[in-house]
Amino acid sequence: MLGDFTYSNPTRLYFGKNALDGLNTELANYGPNILLTYGGGSIKKSGLYDQIVNILKANGKNIIELPGVMSNPTVEKLYEGAKLAKDNNVDLILAVGGGSVCDYSKAVSVSAYYEGDAWDKYFLKMEEPECKIIPVGCVLTMVGTGSEMNGGSVITNHAQKLKIGHVFGDNVFPKFSILNPEYTFSVPQYQMVAGFFDIMSHIMEQYFSNDDDNTSDYIAEGLMRSLIASSKVAVKDHTNYEARSNIMWTATWALNTLIAKGKSTDWEVHMIGQSVGAYTNATHGMTLSAVSLAYYRTIMNYGIKKFARFAVNVWGVNPAGKDDAELAKEGLKHLEAWMKYIGVVMSLKELGVTEDMFEGIADGTFLLGGGYKQLTREEVINILKESM
Repeated sequence: MLGDFTYSNPTRLYFGKNALDGLNTELANYGPNILLTYGGGSIKKSGLYDQIVNILKANGKNIIELPGVMSNPTVEKLYEGAKLAKDNNVDLILAVGGGSVCDYSKAVSVSAYYEGDAWDKYFLKMEEPECKIIPVGCVLTMVGTGSEMNGGSVITNHAQKLKIGHVFGDNVFPKFSILNPEYTFSVPQYQMVAGFFDIMSHIMEQYFSNDDDNTSDYIAEGLMRSLIASSKVAVKDHTNYEARSNIMWTATWALNTLIAKGKSTDWEVHMIGQSVGAYTNATHGMTLSAVSLAYYRTIMNYGIKKFARFAVNVWGVNPAGKDDAELAKEGLKHLEAWMKYIGVVMSLKELGVTEDMFEGIADGTFLLGGGYKQLTREEVINILKESM
């Protein structure tokens, strides 16, 4: 571990079949006005909406509802939520849904009392909040983003063709999150496997950097092995509690800042994927799966020892008689085979990307320097071409 760091995570987790009992415990800490954010009608069909409303009412809370949070929350929806929260003097934002609802709720929490343009401040200028922040709690119904235990928030501006994530500090992390694996059982297959790849991408984008021997990478390898094993079960049996609980727990630890400690991180796949999402409004995890193989083949030779280690320690490739280059290529072949097995999108064409979008997607891609190679704009375009 060569890097210096400070580690803190303020989110309290309630995990398991009785996790919702934790909501009763938490509500005593907040005032009467609760902004209930959620997406479509799935939580009403499952009965979770009624359960939560009953708990809120039993605790004497006033409920202000904000439905219709989309899978890629827009800046217009952010403005709507911020105004609603401020106008109703909201004491807690309770996000019920997947990562998009959690992401969105964090954005609302820092925007409600900001007098200027929240998009400009937080997502273009990447500034930190200096205003009152409304606390957020999450009830998770889909796994993938890790938003339940981090400060990340991603907002899309369709007019500007930009989809930007801002990772806020501890003061924006959810105060608590409720994780019941059973709530994820009804997620459609497409969304479920997109979440699985989002988890894998989070881990890989923190893993593929640095050459020193550090504990964070060993933890990352264990998380990847767990995800691979459990995902193979879950795609065949959605209601296998053991598999879904393992995946839910892995998703949380994949992006709660733990495995980034003591090292640099990459995130270029996310930058490309988010720019693709700004043009197509495609499901986030599928934008990542579509470009990952081309990206990793582009940078592989710059971090060849880590890619060889990935093959051996994550995929169980026998290193006997193979050099690092051979191992690295075999590791990516195993990754590709797993992606096909779980059924994620393998090309940008499947997401509606056309060649005339390449220049704009490249322009919207932030070029970061945390991985083994900082891409050029031309290399981004080549990756897009290879991903078709």
